[in-house]
Amino acid sequence: MPGAVIVHHHTRYKTYPGELTGIVVFSCLIASVAGCIFGYDIGLTSGLTSSEPYMVKFFPSIYEEMKKQVVVNQYCKFDSQILTLFCSSLFLSATVAAFFAGPMTRSFGRKWTLFSAASAYVAGACIGGVSVNFPMLLTGRILVGAGVGISIQAAPLYISEMAPAQQRGMLNIMFQLMITVGILTANMTNYLGSKVPGGWGWRIAVAFGAIPAAVIALGALAIPDTPTSLIERGDTATARKTLLQIRGVGDVREEFDDLSTASEDAKAVESPWRELFFGGKYKPQLTFALLIPFFQQLTGINVIMFYAPVLFKTVGFKQNATLVSSVITGLVNVFSTFVAVVTADKVGRRALFLQGGTQMIISQILVGTFIGLQFGMSGTGDISEQYAMCIVLFVCVYVAGFAWSWGPMGWLIPSEIYPLAVRNAAMSITAAVNMFFTAFIGQIFLTLLCHLRFGLFYFFGAWVLLMTLFIAMLLPETKNVPVEEMAHVWKKHWFWRKFVIDTSNDARSAEMRKRIALEMS
Repeated sequence: MPGAVIVHHHTRYKTYPGELTGIVVFSCLIASVAGCIFGYDIGLTSGLTSSEPYMVKFFPSIYEEMKKQVVVNQYCKFDSQILTLFCSSLFLSATVAAFFAGPMTRSFGRKWTLFSAASAYVAGACIGGVSVNFPMLLTGRILVGAGVGISIQAAPLYISEMAPAQQRGMLNIMFQLMITVGILTANMTNYLGSKVPGGWGWRIAVAFGAIPAAVIALGALAIPDTPTSLIERGDTATARKTLLQIRGVGDVREEFDDLSTASEDAKAVESPWRELFFGGKYKPQLTFALLIPFFQQLTGINVIMFYAPVLFKTVGFKQNATLVSSVITGLVNVFSTFVAVVTADKVGRRALFLQGGTQMIISQILVGTFIGLQFGMSGTGDISEQYAMCIVLFVCVYVAGFAWSWGPMGWLIPSEIYPLAVRNAAMSITAAVNMFFTAFIGQIFLTLLCHLRFGLFYFFGAWVLLMTLFIAMLLPETKNVPVEEMAHVWKKHWFWRKFVIDTSNDARSAEMRKRIALEMS
């Protein structure tokens, strides 16, 4: 059915022949495990800092201070900048690594980039698990960080390039689903690790991350590289063969020609970084490359996930109850992400963003208010069990809203809106900004909690309100639009069309415009 079109917001976009094949599902599943190793580290970090044997071994002076501290203020607990900086070191390492991921995916392809990132992670997790001193622990953490930073750039890119346009949302959200599975798995291993007699359970938790990373490394050997990446590196014969294999049809000429044209356009760009920042024609893409990951972190989600054990301990839960509460929020996160998997390609990206954002604002205001009413500004007082359960309930409502909006869409939108010419560079920026603000907000959270008190939840709520308005006004709908046709989405948008310089005078675009004119008449 070459030349078939689909109606979308009064604009007609191409649909290529093909179906969702087993090889595409398998390949995207392997790539999405990169989300699992990222999520695992978010969950692991929170558990380690509340593990007594771990703290005694590596941070004895901080541990002594924690024990000596007489808690009079529920808001100002467990605050050590050195400990937080160690927790953030992984994400700072990932920030730096993400910038190297762009050139790597361009030169070696998406598949081999995933393989090298997973290998670094396996090495780091093993070193961390057998650490006998702080330098060993830090080395492992930096290697793990490099693995995370590179893989979270390459994986969403890989999935969006492999997936057919009609199922791209569903397949890409598997990445976010894996993040939630990773967080939940870490919460479980932290809990089980704390039960191991002899105090070495934390070693199991640290080393366990090597298992999903090994799945990526071995899986990367079995999956094909994306046709886009193969064409980009000049291997057109393999690219055509791969495209036939992943689309499951006998005729892929039209999609292949469009990919080749996009690759030719991309080769004309000497420096993607300079083009993206100073070229002028990628203003909408650059805006979203910077703001989507920035906003994703300012929802406050990692604060909830990082410090769920600390947060629940603060509101009066006991040691085991805190980890159990974290497992509960982890389960909510996993199951709510399925909502996005099912609906992203039907109701669209914008609807999920707007509904989820509204739900998050309401629940953050309620959580802040409950904590404020209980502890006031002084942070003193105890909390009743019913009250604590109420807080956990609304934290879960908040997590659910995030899990079908900013969670998956924060990865899906950046991976599908960039043209090939700047795709590697822009995806590196998205990954680096995400990692940097994960580290930054992790670093300042406990200080903010101590100073803003229950107002911290209002602080994040205000940010969610701002970002929801940003999406409502400035994000065009991208569901069912082929990645190579995405430029037309910006040209139709009331705001962005002023900034899009139309240089597409090649035959393909002319033919596209002619077909749209025919369809509209």
